[in-house]
Amino acid sequence: MVSLKDIAQRCGVSTATVSKALNGQPDIGEDTRSRILRIADELGYMANASARALKTNRSYNIGVVFVDPMHGGLAHEFFSTVLDSIRGEAERHGYDITFINRGVGQRETSYLQHCRYRGVDGVVIASADFTDPMILELVQADLPVVTIDHLFNNRIAVVSDNRKGMDALVRYVAARGHRKLALIHGELTSVTQSRMTGFHRACEELGIRVPDRWIRQGVFHDSKSCCALTKELLRGEDRPTCIFFPDDYSCIGGLNAIHELGLRVPDDISAVGYDGIPLSRIMSPVLTTWRQDTEGLGTVAAAKLIELIEHPRTAILDRVIVEGRLQEGGSVENLLR
Repeated sequence: MVSLKDIAQRCGVSTATVSKALNGQPDIGEDTRSRILRIADELGYMANASARALKTNRSYNIGVVFVDPMHGGLAHEFFSTVLDSIRGEAERHGYDITFINRGVGQRETSYLQHCRYRGVDGVVIASADFTDPMILELVQADLPVVTIDHLFNNRIAVVSDNRKGMDALVRYVAARGHRKLALIHGELTSVTQSRMTGFHRACEELGIRVPDRWIRQGVFHDSKSCCALTKELLRGEDRPTCIFFPDDYSCIGGLNAIHELGLRVPDDISAVGYDGIPLSRIMSPVLTTWRQDTEGLGTVAAAKLIELIEHPRTAILDRVIVEGRLQEGGSVENLLR
């Protein structure tokens, strides 16, 4: 195993100078620093994690809370890219990640206890029930925390502009002549509330009246419940011309329901998703949806957390918006033709 002494002998400097170069200390020349870093890389030097932790008082380990009620795990169509981007950005800065749950072995713990047990420097809450007392305990602790798509006072939040996304979708559909719109939304989270605000505001500004019976509560990432709700919306002669689904994956259930009723998309009924997962681009027809920047959400969340860990006095505790974009597809018929 390569040591500081090996590098020092090769470079003709002291081990103290090597240590300064490897730790980014400013009181050595740039030429010397560059030469030491190059030689260290050639020799395959890697700092001992335990020694580095003792010296810096950091574990270089980031916790990630990811709770998925539908048990999609790391194959989740939306969050898989978010989580992979957190990992990638963390590794770029020399950090590892640990998934934080409510148990260590056979022992039940709180999220905060698990964080303490693992010695993480901070935590990204990527997906969770943000009303859970154990999540609130974690957020209120002295541990650096960044949340995704949920706002807490005095915490950094990285969010998609869900209101803007839904507003854009409504205006896109209305511009193609649709006035009879229905909305199936997910559980009443802050994300859902933002999307519903965008939906209702856009409809009101465009003079579109949406009957209460065409607003239905479903479940995110649940195609089965979405299928049942779609069938309810399409019963009877007076039915919407376009249905907004809670997310692209749930939309699959809605499209199955439409097919089972002997209807076609978009000839008989138009469909709009949300998220822009890869699957939405290979559907037939391609799904009209709002494509969220999942890579950006994870990358920014990890970068902000590392900034908070390494520069706690200057990090700004604020909301960071990650923009998405409209994905046009063939699932919305143009009624003006």
